[in-house]
Amino acid sequence: MTDARREAPAVARNRDAILAVLRSILPARGLVLEVASGSGEHALHFAAALPGLAFQPSDADAEARASIDAWAKGAPNILPALALDAAARDWPVARADAVLCINMIHIAPWASCEGLMRGAARILPAGAPLVLYGPFKRGGAHTAPSNDAFDADLRARNPAWGVRDLEAVADQAAAVGFAPPDITPMPANNLTVAFRRASAR
Repeated sequence: MTDARREAPAVARNRDAILAVLRSILPARGLVLEVASGSGEHALHFAAALPGLAFQPSDADAEARASIDAWAKGAPNILPALALDAAARDWPVARADAVLCINMIHIAPWASCEGLMRGAARILPAGAPLVLYGPFKRGGAHTAPSNDAFDADLRARNPAWGVRDLEAVADQAAAVGFAPPDITPMPANNLTVAFRRASAR
């Protein structure tokens, strides 16, 4: 029988640093929707460390969903992975207590970032967090030469991809009712960016 589990080497490097920040952002209990869960390794790690939360992983890719479910087998607080395209107008989740999105918006068209903000605004109650992790430009400039090189590589692979301007992302969030973000510098020139739902549209 083929093992559907994928492995993303970056997960082992960043999961503990992300978890340390999530402990201070996520609620003690409730449902966390993870958008673009990828291999599913992050969800497995976070669910084991935060047993009061239920994790709803999702991904637009069927092979990724198979990997997520294979990793999550036997985990009591991880739900079966859902097919979810962040850019889609309708999401298969009506409500969540937090939304988490790791390393997605730079490896997707800008429409996916816009859709992520709209979707999260629809399903989160006031005060609930939308948490992003990844590389960002600040003030229109890269924060490290490695991010500049990464951005060039992404754009060479797909011109619709690329490291996003944090200010542009924050503007999109503000337009749908999120407060200005709390920003936490992370290892390897990444950021954790946490928006809180401020108001209903």
